[in-house]
Amino acid sequence: MPTAPALLTDRYELTMLAAALADGTAGRDCVFEVFARRLPHGRRYGVFAGTGRLLEALPHFRFGDEELATLRDQGLTDRRLLDWLADFRFGGDVDGYAEGELFFPGSPVLTVRAPFGEGVLLETLALSILNHDSAIAAAAARMVAAACERPCIEMGSRRTHEQAAVAAARAAHLVGFAASSNLEAGRRYGVPTTGTSAHAFTLLHDDERAAFRAQVETLGTGTTLLVDTYDVEQGIRTAIEVAGPGLGAIRLDSGDLPTLASRARELLDELGATGTRVIVTSDLDEYAIAGLLAAPVDGYGVGTSLVTGSGAPTAGMVYKLVERDGVPVAKRSEGKNSVGGRKHAVRRHGADGTATAEVVSSAPIEPRTGDRDLVIPLVRDGALCDDVAPPEALRRARAHHARVREALPAEAWALSRGESVLETLTA
Repeated sequence: MPTAPALLTDRYELTMLAAALADGTAGRDCVFEVFARRLPHGRRYGVFAGTGRLLEALPHFRFGDEELATLRDQGLTDRRLLDWLADFRFGGDVDGYAEGELFFPGSPVLTVRAPFGEGVLLETLALSILNHDSAIAAAAARMVAAACERPCIEMGSRRTHEQAAVAAARAAHLVGFAASSNLEAGRRYGVPTTGTSAHAFTLLHDDERAAFRAQVETLGTGTTLLVDTYDVEQGIRTAIEVAGPGLGAIRLDSGDLPTLASRARELLDELGATGTRVIVTSDLDEYAIAGLLAAPVDGYGVGTSLVTGSGAPTAGMVYKLVERDGVPVAKRSEGKNSVGGRKHAVRRHGADGTATAEVVSSAPIEPRTGDRDLVIPLVRDGALCDDVAPPEALRRARAHHARVREALPAEAWALSRGESVLETLTA
C-alpha cells in the first residue's frame, strides 16, 4: 500500500506543532526558505528539480483516519494536535525557482509563506524530494554535457529504491537524458522507455545465434543486440549474420570500452553494417563518458552512478524560518548561518547573454539590463498556480533547463573540481 504523503515526515515536525498549538504561536505568519549553503564539493552549478513531484504531493498531504490512528499508535496522543491535523489543508503560498532552473549557494529555490503550523509540516517532504531530485539532476546534467549530444539512457532502477528509481528517471530526463528503462516513469511522467535484453537471455539459449535470432524475430532488425556474453568479435559477426547490415545497434557492457568500441566500429563497417550504432554501458559516470568522447560510440547507458548522484547523493538543501510576523529572523550558529527575510533573486547577464552572477536580497533588487527574475509563484492560498498534468510539467521543465543552461559561461562544463561558476551577490 502506498504511504500517505503526510506520514513521509519527521516526528519532530509534529512535536513542534503540538507545542506551538499549546502556547498559541502556531498561527504566527511565517516565511520558510529552501536553499543550499554550498554546492557539493567541486561542483560548479546545481540543477533545481523535484518541484513537480512536490506540487503533485501537496494536495494529498492530509491526515485522515488511518494517518491519525498511526500517530496515536506511535504515542502522539495530544487531542489538540490530532484535532488540528484532522482539519489540516495547506492554505499558504509557495514561490520558487522554475523546475529545471540552475542554482548556486544561497539561491532561494523555494519559499513557503504560511502560519507556522502549516509551513513547518512541509519541511521533511519538501527536503526529501528536492534534495534527491536535484542531486540526480545535477549529476545527470554533467553526464549529458560530457556526452556532447550523444544520447544518454537512464537504466539505474536495479540500483536504488523502487520509488527513487522513478524519481531518478524523471530527474534525468528533465536535464536531457533521452530515455529510461523504467516503465513507471514512462506511465507517470511520459519519459520515453527503452530496453532489449540482458546476458541472461543469451545464456538461456543453446548458443548466441539462437538468442539473437529469437530477439530479431520478435523485435525486428532495429533492435540492439548484446554482443559481449562470450567473444565480442564473434558476437558482432553473428549479430550481423542473423540481423543483416540493417541491425539497429550492438551493446558493449564490459571490458576496455574505448578499445572495444573502436574495434567494433571497424568490424561493423567491414561487414557492411555502417549504420549500426555502438551503445556502451558498464558502470559509466560523467568521467567515463568524457573518456569515451574520442571513441566511435553512439550512446551511453548509465545506472548506478546516476541514481546515487555520482558521488553527491544530496543537494544539501535546508528549510529555514527566515521571517516571523513580517520581522526577519535568522540562525546564527557557527557554520550554519542563515540570512533573515524573504528573498528576491535575479540572474545577471552580460551584453552577450552569458550569466555573470546570482543576485539575492531581502530587499527589492534594482533591475538592470539583462537581469532575469528567478522567483515565480507556484501556490496561492493552497491552490496550485499552474495545475498541469505531470508529463506536461516535465516537458516544460526540460525545455526550461535547455534554455537556461545555454547562458552558463564555458567553464561551467569543466568536469574538473572547481568553485561555483557564478558568485552569489547580496544586493
